[in-house]
Amino acid sequence: MIILAIETSCDDTCIAIIKTKGKQNPQFEILSNIIFSQVKLHAKYGGVYPTIAKREHQKNLPLAFKKALTKAKNSQIDLIAVTVGPGLEPCLWQGINFAKDLAKRFDLPIIPVNHIEAHILANFIYFNFQEIFPAMCLVVSGGHTGLILMKNIGKYKLIGETRDDAAGECFDKVARILGLGYPGGPKIAVKAAEYEILNTEYKINLPRPMIYQKNCDFSFSGLKTAVLYDFKKHSLKDRKSKVYIKEMCFETQQAIIDVLIKKTIKAAKDYKVKSVILGGGVSANTELKKQFEKRVKKDCVTLVAPPSHIKFHVPDSKFCTDNAVMVGITAFYHKNKATFNLEKINADANLKI
Repeated sequence: MIILAIETSCDDTCIAIIKTKGKQNPQFEILSNIIFSQVKLHAKYGGVYPTIAKREHQKNLPLAFKKALTKAKNSQIDLIAVTVGPGLEPCLWQGINFAKDLAKRFDLPIIPVNHIEAHILANFIYFNFQEIFPAMCLVVSGGHTGLILMKNIGKYKLIGETRDDAAGECFDKVARILGLGYPGGPKIAVKAAEYEILNTEYKINLPRPMIYQKNCDFSFSGLKTAVLYDFKKHSLKDRKSKVYIKEMCFETQQAIIDVLIKKTIKAAKDYKVKSVILGGGVSANTELKKQFEKRVKKDCVTLVAPPSHIKFHVPDSKFCTDNAVMVGITAFYHKNKATFNLEKINADANLKI
């Protein structure tokens, strides 16, 4: 089976063509994976500007499709997969309408795909998912931060989510305060890596919001506010100091990492899972992955017989951020949702898993 996948939930125009082999133990061959980024266009706004994103998707989709087909050597497509939500509604509709046009032209069915589930299933591109369920999934990105109990593919229970800002959104807002630009996560990660931990000149100590609460929810708005208050109390000279910026980036990143790890490990233990799975753009953060893996190996042991360490999975960095490969993988596991009734395919900006 060959699947054409389309992803336009935010500001990346993504089209991929994947070939699947097998049913019980499927293997996926990526024939093409095209991504047209809009980062430079949105940088001056400090975030994604929906009308610009919509316009760029409209312009880029035909180009990405042609490029994907050429790279895949014009393979015969069997079905189309498209992200229908959650995301920015004007952007989602660009991908959906493009998918419908192709479906009509080539007489192909469409499979609607949930963007959050796709981030989770990005983990299954290169490995077999047997013996990992139940799993605790942390999806963490610019628009989403949530904990999802995964009993099997297609069987999910949302057990916690952010009450305000997502982790990636917090990174973006802090970067804006510090004058680092957009996107914030990668820029903060670079500065944090340059910080000398023994040189605590400014002794910045940020809160870890909700870290000790018994629930599985998150909140990062207060962290952003704490950064702003600390920033304002310093002189203009200090604010522009390389030492101050590096120290603030380090502390901000560590505060977010501490909360994500603490909450996820607690949930993993409470629900007695066999594995912890990460997904979403923020999961590409090198320090987050390193600390997460270390803590899971150290603190998480399954409570089912025989006792064993919980497995830890995170996608390859190139599949953490938005891409169409993960959309195609997800579509494969939902082949039964394929439909020729195009009126059923609609955008849902607030789609839940």
